[in-house]
Amino acid sequence: EDGGAGPALSAAPGRSQVFTTVVDTFLEKLVAAGSYQRFVSCYRCFYKLQPQLTRSIYDQFISQLQASIKEEIQEVKNEGNLETLFSSLDKIVEEAKDREEPAWRPSGIPEEDVRSTLVPYLLKHRSYLRQVLRDKEEENRKVAESVLMGRERIAELQQLIQARQQAWQ
Repeated sequence: EDGGAGPALSAAPGRSQVFTTVVDTFLEKLVAAGSYQRFVSCYRCFYKLQPQLTRSIYDQFISQLQASIKEEIQEVKNEGNLETLFSSLDKIVEEAKDREEPAWRPSGIPEEDVRSTLVPYLLKHRSYLRQVLRDKEEENRKVAESVLMGRERIAELQQLIQARQQAWQ
C-alpha cells in the first residue's frame, strides 16, 4: 500500500508511508470518537429493544464508513498522482541534502520575489554584455587600425605608382 517506497527508503519513511500512517491514525481517531457507547446513547430506545442488532448496525456502519473514507482517499491519491509526487518529492529532498546554499523561498511579496530572482541574473548578464562590448570594441579598434594602415599603404603605393609613371614618361 505504500507504493513500493518502503524497502528503498528504510532509513526514513517516505512521504507516501507518512501519508498512509496519517490517514490510518485519522481513521482510528474517527472510530474512537464515534464509539459504540455514543452510538447507543443516540439510539437508546432501539438499543433497549434489540442490543445485538444495534451492535451489528454499529459495526456495519463503522466498517462502511472506514471503507468509504479509504476509497475516497485512494481516489484522491490516484487522481492527484500522489504516489509519484511523493516519490519525486522524496528524491528532491534527497538531492538537496548535498547542496550547500539554501533553497529559494518565496517571501509572499511577488515584486520582491521577482526582484530577488531577476536582479542577480540581470547583473550577471550585464557583466557578460559589458565584457562582450569590450571585446568587440577592441576588435573594432584593431580593424580600424588595420584599415588605416591599409589606406596608408594604398596612399604610399599610389605615390609610388605616380612616381614611377612620371619617371617612365
